[in-house]
Amino acid sequence: MSKLIIPKHVAIIMDGNGRWAKRRGLPRNAGHKAGIKAIEKTIEGALSLGVKHLTFYAFSTENWKRSKEEIDGIFALIRDYLKDNPVFFKEKNICIKHIGNITPFPNDLKQQLSKSEQNTLKNDKLILTFALNYGGRDEIVRAVNKIINSGKMEINYKDIEQNLDTYFLPEPDLVIRTSGEKRLSNFMMLQMAYSELYFPKLYWPDFSGKQLLKAVKIYNKRERRFGGISQ
Repeated sequence: MSKLIIPKHVAIIMDGNGRWAKRRGLPRNAGHKAGIKAIEKTIEGALSLGVKHLTFYAFSTENWKRSKEEIDGIFALIRDYLKDNPVFFKEKNICIKHIGNITPFPNDLKQQLSKSEQNTLKNDKLILTFALNYGGRDEIVRAVNKIINSGKMEINYKDIEQNLDTYFLPEPDLVIRTSGEKRLSNFMMLQMAYSELYFPKLYWPDFSGKQLLKAVKIYNKRERRFGGISQ
């Protein structure tokens, strides 16, 4: 493992919770609950490997189309996960962040997220980011509007980059989407210009630190040229 090149930033589209539950005759929220366990295992794997930034696509701008019961269940799981793990975050030196527009979220979830971020602000071993009410197109629109409101008349890419939700993150080196689906679903549209993409067929609740290691090994077999040519 010491010979592996470890991606600095791994971003994950957690797909397949509902299908995982359906195959077992369980309600969809049972799949989301199992998905929290996969998050925990993946965080442990990232810490073991030395990944510095780990981002989970937890709730998209399109997820509002789901039932109120499912949405409320997802919100409760996120809130409880943050509420139940302050000691873990401190011991493991994990900094909690979020990207996305959380304005329409329930107050208790917004308060818990703010508390977790403030309490872990100085931690720096792993930057753990949750994408919440996040969509790449919405992010770009909000960034451009910030620049317009600042009074700038001519915009370059650096201006946009600095006003994105992800201004504090490096671009993802490796993007993983579980369940075998091969699409990006409006996730980090600008930031993934040169990311390596990996689409394992397993559903998200079956993902783990072992699966993350497998993904990193596959990443190491890729040749990243960034528009250049092989030497």
